[in-house]
Amino acid sequence: MSHYPVHTIESAPAQSQPVLEQLRQTFGLIPNIAATMAASPVLINGFIGLFGRVHASSLTEEQIQTLLLTNAVTNASEWAVAFHSALALKEGVRRVDVDAMRNGVSPDDAKLGALSTLARTLIEKRGRVSAEDRQRFVAAGFSAEQLLEVIAVVAASTITNYTGSVTEPPLEPLFAEFAWRAPTR
Repeated sequence: MSHYPVHTIESAPAQSQPVLEQLRQTFGLIPNIAATMAASPVLINGFIGLFGRVHASSLTEEQIQTLLLTNAVTNASEWAVAFHSALALKEGVRRVDVDAMRNGVSPDDAKLGALSTLARTLIEKRGRVSAEDRQRFVAAGFSAEQLLEVIAVVAASTITNYTGSVTEPPLEPLFAEFAWRAPTR
Protein backbone atom coordinates (compact mmCIF):
# COMPACT_ATOMS: atom_id res chain seq x y z
CA MET A 1 0.00 0.00 0.00
CA SER A 2 1.38 3.40 -0.97
CA HIS A 3 2.33 5.72 1.85
CA TYR A 4 1.99 8.66 -0.54
CA PRO A 5 -0.80 9.75 -2.86
CA VAL A 6 -0.76 8.35 -6.38
CA HIS A 7 -1.38 11.65 -8.12
CA THR A 8 -3.25 12.31 -11.32
CA ILE A 9 -2.34 15.27 -13.51
CA GLU A 10 -5.19 17.19 -11.90
CA SER A 11 -4.32 16.38 -8.27
CA ALA A 12 -0.55 16.91 -8.55
CA PRO A 13 1.14 20.16 -7.57
CA ALA A 14 1.19 22.57 -10.52
CA GLN A 15 4.98 22.27 -10.98
CA SER A 16 4.67 18.47 -11.31
CA GLN A 17 1.82 18.43 -13.82
CA PRO A 18 3.88 18.98 -17.02
CA VAL A 19 6.10 16.01 -16.16
CA LEU A 20 3.10 13.75 -15.57
CA GLU A 21 1.66 14.82 -18.92
CA GLN A 22 5.00 14.13 -20.63
CA LEU A 23 5.12 10.65 -19.10
CA ARG A 24 1.52 9.97 -20.10
CA GLN A 25 2.39 10.86 -23.69
CA THR A 26 5.54 8.71 -23.61
CA PHE A 27 4.10 5.57 -22.00
CA GLY A 28 0.36 5.93 -22.64
CA LEU A 29 -0.08 6.04 -18.85
CA ILE A 30 1.43 7.76 -15.86
CA PRO A 31 3.60 5.19 -14.09
CA ASN A 32 2.55 4.94 -10.45
CA ILE A 33 6.11 5.61 -9.31
CA ALA A 34 6.01 9.00 -11.07
CA ALA A 35 2.54 9.66 -9.71
CA THR A 36 3.93 9.31 -6.18
CA MET A 37 7.04 11.36 -7.04
CA ALA A 38 4.74 14.16 -8.16
CA ALA A 39 4.12 15.07 -4.51
CA SER A 40 7.57 16.71 -4.71
CA PRO A 41 8.10 18.95 -7.75
CA VAL A 42 11.82 19.01 -6.90
CA LEU A 43 12.04 15.22 -7.07
CA ILE A 44 9.98 14.63 -10.20
CA ASN A 45 11.56 17.47 -12.17
CA GLY A 46 15.07 16.34 -11.22
CA PHE A 47 14.13 12.77 -12.15
CA ILE A 48 12.74 13.67 -15.58
CA GLY A 49 15.69 15.92 -16.40
CA LEU A 50 18.27 13.26 -15.59
CA PHE A 51 16.34 10.49 -17.35
CA GLY A 52 16.04 12.69 -20.44
CA ARG A 53 19.81 12.99 -20.54
CA VAL A 54 20.28 9.26 -19.95
CA HIS A 55 18.07 8.38 -22.90
CA ALA A 56 20.06 10.80 -25.07
CA SER A 57 23.36 9.07 -24.21
CA SER A 58 25.42 6.86 -26.51
CA LEU A 59 23.95 3.74 -24.86
CA THR A 60 21.18 1.90 -26.70
CA GLU A 61 17.73 1.48 -25.16
CA GLU A 62 18.47 -2.24 -24.76
CA GLN A 63 21.62 -1.36 -22.81
CA ILE A 64 19.83 1.27 -20.72
CA GLN A 65 17.06 -1.16 -19.79
CA THR A 66 19.69 -3.75 -18.86
CA LEU A 67 21.22 -1.23 -16.49
CA LEU A 68 17.86 -0.13 -15.08
CA LEU A 69 16.74 -3.70 -14.41
CA THR A 70 20.07 -4.62 -12.81
CA ASN A 71 19.91 -1.53 -10.63
CA ALA A 72 16.31 -2.25 -9.57
CA VAL A 73 17.22 -5.80 -8.52
CA THR A 74 20.40 -4.70 -6.75
CA ASN A 75 18.45 -2.02 -4.86
CA ALA A 76 15.55 -4.46 -4.20
CA SER A 77 12.99 -2.09 -5.74
CA GLU A 78 9.98 -4.30 -6.38
CA TRP A 79 7.99 -1.82 -8.48
CA ALA A 80 11.03 -0.96 -10.64
CA VAL A 81 11.94 -4.62 -11.25
CA ALA A 82 8.47 -5.30 -12.65
CA PHE A 83 8.42 -2.13 -14.77
CA HIS A 84 11.92 -2.58 -16.19
CA SER A 85 11.39 -6.30 -16.84
CA ALA A 86 8.55 -5.32 -19.18
CA LEU A 87 10.53 -2.50 -20.81
CA ALA A 88 13.67 -4.62 -21.21
CA LEU A 89 11.70 -7.22 -23.15
CA LYS A 90 10.11 -4.48 -25.25
CA GLU A 91 13.57 -3.09 -26.06
CA GLY A 92 14.88 -6.46 -27.24
CA VAL A 93 16.57 -7.93 -24.18
CA ARG A 94 16.15 -11.70 -24.40
CA ARG A 95 13.77 -13.30 -21.89
CA VAL A 96 16.57 -15.56 -20.60
CA ASP A 97 18.66 -12.46 -19.84
CA VAL A 98 15.74 -10.68 -18.15
CA ASP A 99 15.15 -13.76 -16.00
CA ALA A 100 18.86 -13.93 -15.14
CA MET A 101 18.96 -10.29 -14.05
CA ARG A 102 15.78 -10.73 -11.97
CA ASN A 103 17.74 -13.44 -10.12
CA GLY A 104 20.81 -11.26 -9.60
CA VAL A 105 22.85 -12.86 -12.39
CA SER A 106 24.41 -11.01 -15.33
CA PRO A 107 23.11 -11.70 -18.85
CA ASP A 108 24.92 -14.18 -21.10
CA ASP A 109 25.33 -11.55 -23.83
CA ALA A 110 28.91 -10.26 -23.39
CA LYS A 111 28.16 -6.53 -23.70
CA LEU A 112 24.95 -6.63 -21.67
CA GLY A 113 26.71 -8.80 -19.10
CA ALA A 114 29.52 -6.25 -18.79
CA LEU A 115 26.98 -3.46 -18.25
CA SER A 116 25.06 -5.44 -15.67
CA THR A 117 28.19 -6.47 -13.78
CA LEU A 118 29.54 -2.92 -13.73
CA ALA A 119 26.23 -1.47 -12.52
CA ARG A 120 25.95 -4.02 -9.72
CA THR A 121 29.57 -3.35 -8.72
CA LEU A 122 29.01 0.42 -8.71
CA ILE A 123 26.01 0.05 -6.41
CA GLU A 124 27.44 -2.60 -4.10
CA LYS A 125 30.83 -0.88 -3.78
CA ARG A 126 29.33 2.63 -3.64
CA GLY A 127 31.17 3.75 -6.74
CA ARG A 128 34.54 2.35 -5.78
CA VAL A 129 35.25 0.22 -8.82
CA SER A 130 38.74 -1.17 -9.31
CA ALA A 131 41.07 -0.68 -12.24
CA GLU A 132 40.26 -4.28 -13.20
CA ASP A 133 36.51 -3.51 -13.19
CA ARG A 134 37.11 -0.55 -15.52
CA GLN A 135 39.40 -2.59 -17.78
CA ARG A 136 36.83 -5.42 -18.08
CA PHE A 137 34.16 -2.89 -19.05
CA VAL A 138 36.35 -1.32 -21.75
CA ALA A 139 37.47 -4.78 -22.96
CA ALA A 140 33.80 -5.64 -23.56
CA GLY A 141 33.67 -2.90 -26.19
CA PHE A 142 32.69 0.18 -24.21
CA SER A 143 34.55 3.46 -23.88
CA ALA A 144 35.78 5.16 -20.74
CA GLU A 145 33.21 7.89 -21.44
CA GLN A 146 30.44 5.30 -21.48
CA LEU A 147 31.44 4.24 -17.98
CA LEU A 148 30.56 7.78 -16.92
CA GLU A 149 27.21 7.43 -18.70
CA VAL A 150 26.59 4.25 -16.71
CA ILE A 151 27.07 6.33 -13.55
CA ALA A 152 24.33 8.68 -14.80
CA VAL A 153 22.00 5.71 -15.35
CA VAL A 154 22.76 4.39 -11.86
CA ALA A 155 22.05 7.83 -10.40
CA ALA A 156 18.78 8.19 -12.31
CA SER A 157 17.56 4.75 -11.37
CA THR A 158 18.49 5.31 -7.74
CA ILE A 159 15.86 8.07 -7.68
CA THR A 160 13.22 5.61 -8.88
CA ASN A 161 14.42 2.71 -6.72
CA TYR A 162 14.57 4.71 -3.50
CA THR A 163 11.26 6.41 -4.21
CA GLY A 164 9.66 3.02 -4.76
CA SER A 165 11.01 1.72 -1.47
CA VAL A 166 9.78 4.78 0.44
CA THR A 167 6.39 5.31 -1.24
CA GLU A 168 5.48 1.69 -2.09
CA PRO A 169 3.37 2.52 -5.15
CA PRO A 170 0.87 -0.08 -6.32
CA LEU A 171 1.96 -2.11 -9.33
CA GLU A 172 -0.06 -1.38 -12.44
CA PRO A 173 -2.07 -4.36 -13.78
CA LEU A 174 -0.16 -3.96 -17.06
CA PHE A 175 3.02 -5.11 -15.27
CA ALA A 176 1.45 -7.71 -12.96
CA GLU A 177 3.00 -10.65 -14.84
CA PHE A 178 6.42 -9.22 -13.93
CA ALA A 179 5.71 -8.78 -10.21
CA TRP A 180 8.83 -9.47 -8.16
CA ARG A 181 9.52 -9.76 -4.47
CA ALA A 182 12.84 -8.80 -2.96
CA PRO A 183 14.64 -11.64 -1.22
CA THR A 184 14.51 -11.37 2.55
CA ARG A 185 17.78 -10.35 4.13
